[in-house]
Amino acid sequence: TALITMCAGIAIGLIGLAIYESRYMKGTAKTEAKLENNMVWKDAANIDRFKLATMIAIGIGAHNFSEGLSIGQSYVSGAIGLALLLIIGFAAHNATEGFGILGPLTNSEKRLPVSFLIRLGLIGGGPTFLGTLLGSIWVSPLLYILFLSFAGGALVFVILLMYSVAMRQTSNKTIMTGIFIGLLFGFITDLIVSIGGA
Repeated sequence: TALITMCAGIAIGLIGLAIYESRYMKGTAKTEAKLENNMVWKDAANIDRFKLATMIAIGIGAHNFSEGLSIGQSYVSGAIGLALLLIIGFAAHNATEGFGILGPLTNSEKRLPVSFLIRLGLIGGGPTFLGTLLGSIWVSPLLYILFLSFAGGALVFVILLMYSVAMRQTSNKTIMTGIFIGLLFGFITDLIVSIGGA
């Protein structure tokens, strides 16, 4: 049952987001940013960069939801020290996620609407708070597996989406250097959590 739940979670996180992306990116709804001064924010491949940034935020938010669950589950189990370490560790690496979300909107001459930035922040970061609340009031091993595997699928989706965006803006060498630096920070974060007894 756990294996089936894990496979279902990965499928929802990876394939589900891909299906949603294909429909969302072809949608006709206009964002408030596109309406501002009648400016259409599209890149050379005619892709709506606002929608692309929103999709990255959605994928990251889906991943962050499970992080909140793990914090909540640690709190309920009585591991307050672990919960605090998870909060510190997740905050350290979540702080950099804004760069990935705003990646498609770089090199633009127009100032981004504050309301749009706030919306992206809520989409990407809000699920961490919601996951923490849910994880602290309801414990279910299968649900925990489902959301963790969903987070894994969502993470793969976001990585591939961001890679495709980056390939249109810079060289592969620069991208790989950035991935290397990101991995280093990830290992350092994991080391901090491990030293703390997690």
